[in-house]
Amino acid sequence: MEPLLSDVEVRVLGCLIEKETTTPDYYPLTLNSLTAACNQKSNRNPEMWLDEPAVVAALDTLKYRHQLIANVATPGSRVSKYKHNIGSRWPLSLPELAILCELMLRGPQTLGELRTHTERLHGFTGTEEIESVLNGLAGRQEGPLVAKLPREAGRKESRYAHLLSGPVALPAGATEPPPEPARLQIRADGERIAQLEQAIGALKAEVDGLKALFAEFKKQFE
Repeated sequence: MEPLLSDVEVRVLGCLIEKETTTPDYYPLTLNSLTAACNQKSNRNPEMWLDEPAVVAALDTLKYRHQLIANVATPGSRVSKYKHNIGSRWPLSLPELAILCELMLRGPQTLGELRTHTERLHGFTGTEEIESVLNGLAGRQEGPLVAKLPREAGRKESRYAHLLSGPVALPAGATEPPPEPARLQIRADGERIAQLEQAIGALKAEVDGLKALFAEFKKQFE
């Protein structure tokens, strides 16, 4: 797998793949429509705010360096339109394209999240089918397009990510397993004991102060 795409290039390519299915009447996209798609607040993670020059720069790289998009001349149209050409580099089935598109637009996701988010692009029968497609994308002979990430602390399921921008870097300590219930209980007991010791120390100081005041008061009558 050759191309290593920037975040903006991934967003542009992902939007072209998405709109081919979700808004076929308006596909291929004009620069204005593509920029609006990149800046959508729905179905995007993270949200971006790209201007047209940034989108044009990404289009040029995707076209001339990676051969992943193409210009389209539409009869009667005075503006350029753009379509993805991802199939020329990686022949992908519709299920594979749907999953890859969602990972590009929303970032790493679990099987359940992918099943929900891909409904508008392809009708999967369940998470087992999605997992099978992901395994195919991860085991491609010419290089994996997706990878299963180590399960992160606090998460019940592993997530999957695309590799079009290279390996996914996880935050330090993100893959540490969650502490065992017994360890959590020991921590809670330790915190409770520390609070009791602090309260006892405060009471002792208060008693010592009262003793000192009483001793001074007593001296007045000796």
